[in-house]
Amino acid sequence: MRRSPLRWTIPAFLALQLGLLWVQGAQLHRQNQVLAGLREDIQALTESLENNQGSASAEEEPAAVPASLFEAPPPPKKVAVLGAEEEQEPAAKDLQASKDSAQKAVKDAREVQSKLSLEENARKAEEARKVQAATNAWQRWVWVGLAVVALALVGRSVLRRRG
Repeated sequence: MRRSPLRWTIPAFLALQLGLLWVQGAQLHRQNQVLAGLREDIQALTESLENNQGSASAEEEPAAVPASLFEAPPPPKKVAVLGAEEEQEPAAKDLQASKDSAQKAVKDAREVQSKLSLEENARKAEEARKVQAATNAWQRWVWVGLAVVALALVGRSVLRRRG
């Protein structure tokens, strides 16, 4: 009396499905952990940026006083052409110094922004590499498991044909 091949095929497929569900659950758990870590990193980065902006705005606020609070100085009296040129020189120097200071501040801000951007890109690349490594690790085990199941089914069928 020959047994039906479905007798072992159905339990084998059920066991395979159970194994795949277990692997999927493990993958979802890993993704949840990665997302939680990314959420913490984003919160820390946001707090860091807020602290940096808060300290920068606190430093800039005393210097940025509205002009309406100050009385306008009386216009300089022109005594002679030579005297007027002498009075304009310090104002031109002050204006040039303030322009240089503003350009330096903009340059420094751009450098800091580029450094933050580079650090953020490096961190993202590292996270992507870790996720890819974790994905490759579990995929390798899934393929090995599938190969073992396939070999077991082929071996079983060969043994049945001989017997």
